[in-house]
Amino acid sequence: AHKQWKSFILPLIQELSLQSVGDVYHDFHNGGFTAVICLTESHLSIHTYPEIHYVAFDIYLSNYSKDNSQITQQLYINTRKFFNPTSVNVQFIER
Repeated sequence: AHKQWKSFILPLIQELSLQSVGDVYHDFHNGGFTAVICLTESHLSIHTYPEIHYVAFDIYLSNYSKDNSQITQQLYINTRKFFNPTSVNVQFIER
């Protein structure tokens, strides 16, 4: 279930000049999956629940060495396009 996501997100990570240092995926019997991608800048996580048509996506990029706000926004925009949801609940927390 996670293969389409992985084919989408890993090239995007490279395109945005982020560096993946590892990832973990787990597929569930209902077609859902969960994944965490560790980045030198921090991490991305996703949890899908196809039985209730729900996706939880978390982006955390550190702004310690540079401002990653624009990259965070691009990850969000592209992920939103990938899933094409009918409704969205977004929470941005600046750190």
